[in-house]
Amino acid sequence: MLLRNFALRLLALPISISLAADYFQPNATGIKLQNGFERVYIQVSQFVRICLLVAEGTKPFGNHGFRIRATILRDPTGNEPSAFLDPPLEGPSSKGIEHSINAPFMGNGTIRNGDLVVDVLFGVTSFYRVEPNGTRTLLTDEFRDTKAPYARNYVQNIVGNAYQAQFSFSADPDEMFFGTGQHACCKDHSVNKKGQVVDLFNYNSHVPLPVWMSNKGYLMFVNYPGSGRIEFDRLKTRFVADETTVFDYYITAAPVGDYDALQQQFTSVTGRQPTPPDFILGYQQSKLRYYNQTQITTLAQRFHDEQVPVSLIVVDFFAWKFQGDWSFDSSVWPDPAAMAAEVKRLTGAEMMVSLWPSVEDLSVNYIALQEQGLLAIERAGTGITDSFAGVYTRLIDSTNPAAREFLWRRLNESYFSKGIHNFWIDQADGGSLGESFVNNGQNPLITIPYPRPFTQYFLGTQEGTGKMYPWLHQQAIEEGFNNLTERNPSSTSCEHMSLTRSTFVGGQRFCSYMWSGDTDSRFDVLLQQITTGVSVAASGISSWTLDIGGFAGLNIDTDEGKELFVRWFGMGVFLPYTRVHGTRSCNIPRMSNLPEANDCPNEPWAYGPENFVILKKVSLPPLLQLLYIALRYQLIPYVKKLFQNLQKTGSVIMRGLYYDFSLTDEFVRNATRANDPAVIHQFMFGAYYSIFVCPRLLVAPVGELGVETKDVYLPRLGKGQSGMTWKHWSVYFLLLAWTDKDFGNGGKTVTVDAPLDQIPVFYLGTKEDILSGNI
Repeated sequence: MLLRNFALRLLALPISISLAADYFQPNATGIKLQNGFERVYIQVSQFVRICLLVAEGTKPFGNHGFRIRATILRDPTGNEPSAFLDPPLEGPSSKGIEHSINAPFMGNGTIRNGDLVVDVLFGVTSFYRVEPNGTRTLLTDEFRDTKAPYARNYVQNIVGNAYQAQFSFSADPDEMFFGTGQHACCKDHSVNKKGQVVDLFNYNSHVPLPVWMSNKGYLMFVNYPGSGRIEFDRLKTRFVADETTVFDYYITAAPVGDYDALQQQFTSVTGRQPTPPDFILGYQQSKLRYYNQTQITTLAQRFHDEQVPVSLIVVDFFAWKFQGDWSFDSSVWPDPAAMAAEVKRLTGAEMMVSLWPSVEDLSVNYIALQEQGLLAIERAGTGITDSFAGVYTRLIDSTNPAAREFLWRRLNESYFSKGIHNFWIDQADGGSLGESFVNNGQNPLITIPYPRPFTQYFLGTQEGTGKMYPWLHQQAIEEGFNNLTERNPSSTSCEHMSLTRSTFVGGQRFCSYMWSGDTDSRFDVLLQQITTGVSVAASGISSWTLDIGGFAGLNIDTDEGKELFVRWFGMGVFLPYTRVHGTRSCNIPRMSNLPEANDCPNEPWAYGPENFVILKKVSLPPLLQLLYIALRYQLIPYVKKLFQNLQKTGSVIMRGLYYDFSLTDEFVRNATRANDPAVIHQFMFGAYYSIFVCPRLLVAPVGELGVETKDVYLPRLGKGQSGMTWKHWSVYFLLLAWTDKDFGNGGKTVTVDAPLDQIPVFYLGTKEDILSGNI
């Protein structure tokens, strides 16, 4: 008791006395609030002793952060599903549920870690940032009002120990929130999520992540992988967990506007993206679908003959005979090893193959998976969770370590050992076969309002743990990579990659990247993908891309379809990964009865000779930097440096303008609050290195048909960008020379030429430094 009272008094001392070092070490290991049947742990770690006014020997949960766990009737076990690293990358870790302060019913307690203070007053928890002058700023607290329901609310009407939990936190009316993952295609054009309700279940293109940053200078993450929702109301933010045994959340703080610090602290406790291999940063060719081996070798020959560089060639779904085989149908893919070798010889490209989690009863693996209990079940006992094109399917239960081992063994036998080392994790969103409905491909059955399947896994129920399913499916590939290549799981680089449509927080620490699912092929969706990409990045996942051209609805024989593809390709050059994919329509008749055997092309030369010149590499050196595929390869040193910095610091790659200019530019701040397209349909492609080196490229894609100019808002530069000005990255065909027109310090809208062969891009610094990666 005397030790606790001394620690509390310590916090009241002037900052100049209490700080014996730049970083304020925690004054206690944690607070336990016991409120009848409820227990709340505000976690730092094991407390050792206080000496010379500094808590020595403590182990904070990351820097400037706390982990709070609330349970009813019993303490947390520590075995609940978790996205947290132990130990974190930076800052020592917490230890169990140890604590040094006990707060009784309506009790009080205060604890500090770095610049974040948690204050419990009469049982209500508040979070403060300590400012440089020693004052405190309230960031958020448990919401309370004279007649409001209690901020921590539980309803236990579920069999077993689980319950529904609702936690409410105060918010300012004009507060902005960023992140929350990826919202469903294709109407949501928002960066500021204030006023929204985010539904927490995954399906095609919808990957909500329970993490958000506030413009007040804090980040919150709820370590809950189940169903529920986040409500960003005017005066409060409410989080609803439908089925949990512990309400587990994390908060960290940084100075206002320093979103990179928030991401560094957040990714230090949840993980950071290992640096991808160089080849994956080049041009990736895919379509729905190449359906036999001859098409792939012919494709590789064409890339070779046209002298178009390509780094990855992808074989999409239904290359198997039955769902769950996880192998090629030998009738049309007779020699995968020879195919991969020929692709490598002709182009130097790696290959990627699609895998689905679905298993039908005709699969060669079905009986073994069933007998060993490696398939997810349905609450009624049948195990059937969906159907596709008339075939009932079950899911391999990748939450079971034995199932992950089984899956990887098949992938190794069928693909990896034959030279195909990269895997496309499709449809593995959890619950059903990856859509927001069931019975895919069987219209009109999908329009009947069936309930989503009550899927149960080795780990738990879909309602309580379902968002861990795609995460652990990713881990199946990761474990295989590590075992076969003797890669250390803590390695900071990757030899191979998986592509996933879904994930959970912490998925960024895998050798994996995410794409935005099956989007519509429209100009407005091209722009919508900008807000999607920056929101995913603000949620901790920069390893992200999309389908260039959109997934469905593009007719390659139309002028509009061709123009849309080229416009989308221009944006794709300035994404973390440049990936062409989609199903296309055209005048070519169907040539095969194989499933989804679409013969419509999706290669650079398929969109007309005039557009092929724009997309491909040509021999004229002055044009080399203009044309999109060639430009991407020139940018690889820059992109690689961005990923290296992401791995070291968590600094995101695709950034909304608010990230770097909200403190220096009032228009950016206000336009972001209003989700004004003038600002949110542009982004920075870069990463923050220091106060003197800011993100280098501003990208403003054209999202309209038939236009040849573009209005671009150039943010006002501040003191952190001293000596820099905005320069236009463009070239005129006739002059064969760079214009590099200087537009000064910004704070204004400019109109620039934007013909089809030019995407409006502006840069800071020198082009030579950018292209060399010297940043």
